[in-house]
Amino acid sequence: MIRLCAVMLAFIFTTGNAGAQTANSAADWPIRPIKLVVPFPAGSSTDVIGRILAQSLAARLGQPVVIENRAGGSGMLGSEMVAHARPDGYTFGIATTSTHALAPSLSVKLAYDPLGDFAPVSMIGDSPYVMVTSPQLGTASVQAFVALAKAKPGKLTFGSAGPGSLAHLAGVLFANMAGIEIVHVPYKSSGQSATDLMSGRLDMQFATIPPTLPLIQSGQLQALGTTGEKRPSALAGLPTIAESGYAGYDAVLWMALVAPAATPQPIVAKLNAAVRQSLEDPEIRAALIIQGFEAAPGTPEALRARITADIKKWRAVVAKAGIQPE
Repeated sequence: MIRLCAVMLAFIFTTGNAGAQTANSAADWPIRPIKLVVPFPAGSSTDVIGRILAQSLAARLGQPVVIENRAGGSGMLGSEMVAHARPDGYTFGIATTSTHALAPSLSVKLAYDPLGDFAPVSMIGDSPYVMVTSPQLGTASVQAFVALAKAKPGKLTFGSAGPGSLAHLAGVLFANMAGIEIVHVPYKSSGQSATDLMSGRLDMQFATIPPTLPLIQSGQLQALGTTGEKRPSALAGLPTIAESGYAGYDAVLWMALVAPAATPQPIVAKLNAAVRQSLEDPEIRAALIIQGFEAAPGTPEALRARITADIKKWRAVVAKAGIQPE
């Protein structure tokens, strides 16, 4: 009996001590460099934004934030690394629409659960597409394009980087909501599709804003609308597709910060506060705009809700497009 009591006391002491250590480690965090996993190559927009944010966070947290590029599998390799990392507050990762909303919609062999294996920290920002057409098409608005598509069902084309890409699915979502039939044409590069768009061989495309903006300004492409909930700074005078009669239309590439699932909540809260402070800095916001992104900080709960909603939305779009998950 005495021995049993001793064992129980030892267990209580050890458990309590471990709890105290966890609380202390969260309170003292960070005490050493932090790793930020970017699941795309160096030089990509995700990498550039990750480095901008890492530099700001390092200054606020008092420890270096070291970028580790782990590219492969359209971002899935790096995301898997974060999902399986130690949840000690020293490994975080960049999550995107591709890794956490499209991947579970397009793959049946995903090596991570985009919700169960991660602790959301904060949204970083989002980047809408701009809907552009060939000037020869003669459609100066979303409504005019839809009217032409309804008059010529199955005749108008739209391009993308390939089946299952966000630009492809943005087109499918738009066609579904507008009640039109347009033909998808996959390309190997955005340069090829832009050339065909300017020449009139392609009718429409959902394009990234930074490289497309000069072509719009020079009159080589006709901009009809943007794909986010809000107008981007670079095209503030152009209505969104939602404003053009298709309420609820939203197709953007977002970028967020996530941690392994069991990361202590106090650490997540402290990092969330640092991210939100960083994204309120005018210089940081301006740097993101150059990359085509608008700063959009928020709570961990809001990020989880966004991921959940986007998985549901894009799974429905993938099914509607007849794409078979691999």
